[in-house]
Amino acid sequence: WEEITKTMTKTMTKLVVFVGALCLSSIASAKVVDLYGQIQGGGMYGKGVAGAQMDADFFNQAAGGAYGAILGAEILWIDGWIEHNQFVADRGVRGFGLTGTWTQFMLGFDVDFELDSPNKQMGERAQVFGELGLAVGYGVGTGQQPDLPLDITEVSDKGFVGQLSFGVDYRFSKLFSFGLNVPVSFTYMFKNGVNANNDANQYQSVHGSGLLYLRMHLELK
Repeated sequence: WEEITKTMTKTMTKLVVFVGALCLSSIASAKVVDLYGQIQGGGMYGKGVAGAQMDADFFNQAAGGAYGAILGAEILWIDGWIEHNQFVADRGVRGFGLTGTWTQFMLGFDVDFELDSPNKQMGERAQVFGELGLAVGYGVGTGQQPDLPLDITEVSDKGFVGQLSFGVDYRFSKLFSFGLNVPVSFTYMFKNGVNANNDANQYQSVHGSGLLYLRMHLELK
């Protein structure tokens, strides 16, 4: 586990430097404010990697199809958002149904870079962008459909999140885009209902998703 942690730390450090360099190289085309919302769907898989509760990992138990929504705002390269996803899978004798929900509150930074080659002298705009981001946050999971407003007794797992994301975004108008996002997250998790300082209550998990989305932008320059 120590070797895995060292490797992940080195990789994240290199990615931070790389994203920072991309940000500095993109100053001329930076967005001042981008308000956005998106609906998304795809799949998710996760696995516990350490800790007393790793065999009861929330993301492994909830793995399957995924769908949800995001509301967020980006100021320059600082990105904050609220994301809610629902997971569904075949539950055997119980049939196809909900396996869990996950809501996370994230803050980080990202950079967009052009993947096509528009003729800007002719007034053409880039339409295909690559996206790379890093973020941290906090999330809560439930093993059943929650009744809003969410009550703490409905939460089965909760924890801190570190996320790296890759994406491709096709902007077919000034307001709308369609794309693919692949977030990979490391989480330090706690089972609800047990003292958070109790090591028997804790575990670490890695999970990733592949999500197609439709996004609406409102850019202010």
